[in-house]
Amino acid sequence: MSGITLSHDWADIMSSRAIQLHSSWLSQLEAEFDAPYMLQLRDFLLEQKRLNKIIYPKGENIFNALNSTPFDDVKVVIIGQDPYHGPDQAHGLSFSVPEGVRTPPSLINIFKELNSDIDFTIPPHGCLQSWAEQGVLLLNAVLTVEHKTAGAHAGKGWETFTDKIIALLNEQQEKIVFMLWGAYAQKKGQLINSSKHLVLKAVHPSPLSAHRGFLGCRHFSQANDYLLTEGIESIDWSLT
Repeated sequence: MSGITLSHDWADIMSSRAIQLHSSWLSQLEAEFDAPYMLQLRDFLLEQKRLNKIIYPKGENIFNALNSTPFDDVKVVIIGQDPYHGPDQAHGLSFSVPEGVRTPPSLINIFKELNSDIDFTIPPHGCLQSWAEQGVLLLNAVLTVEHKTAGAHAGKGWETFTDKIIALLNEQQEKIVFMLWGAYAQKKGQLINSSKHLVLKAVHPSPLSAHRGFLGCRHFSQANDYLLTEGIESIDWSLT
C-alpha cells in the first residue's frame, strides 16, 4: 500500500510505529487530523487505551476501508453504523467479518438479497475484502467500538470525519452508487447530490427490519446496471 505515516499519537492508538493511511485519502483528509474534533477523538481513544479498554477493530484495521479502496477508485459506497463489537469480528469494513468468523445475521440477509437479485452463490464466509478492492467503499459511520458495547464510540467525532469522507466523494467524484440502508445511513444522504450520483435507499438488512423492504430491493443489480450505463466497469459481487 502506498501511503503516508500518521502522527505518533495515532500510531500509538493503532499499535504500530508506522501506521499509514493511503496517500489518495490522506491528501484529502490530512487537515482533518488537526481539527479540534479529531484531536478530541484522538485523546478519547488514547484514554480508552490507557484504561485498558478493548477496542475493535484492531488498530491496524481502523482505516481499512480507506486503505482498501483508494479515493479515485470508489464506485459504490455501503454505509454501516459502527463496527461489530464481538471478538475477532470487526476488521474495518462495514458488514464484513474475516474468514473463519461466523457470518452475522445482517450479512446473511445481504447474501440472501444477492442470491435472489443476481447470480450469486452464498459463500461459506463473510469477508467482503474483494468488494473493497474493486471499488466498494465499506464505510462505517463510526470507526471504532468498545468490546460488547455497541455504540460506545458514537458522538466522539467519527461521524464528523466520515461525513467529510462522504462530502468529498460527493463534491469531487461523479457517478458513485450510494447504498443507504436504514435511517442511520440515510442521514448521510443529506450530503449527497442525487443528480450526480445514484442514491439507493432501503431499510436496514437486520433481521428486525429486512423483511420490510431490504429483501427484494435489488440494489446490487441496480448498481451494476447504473455503472455499466455510465461506462464504468461493474462490480463482481461473487465471493469464493
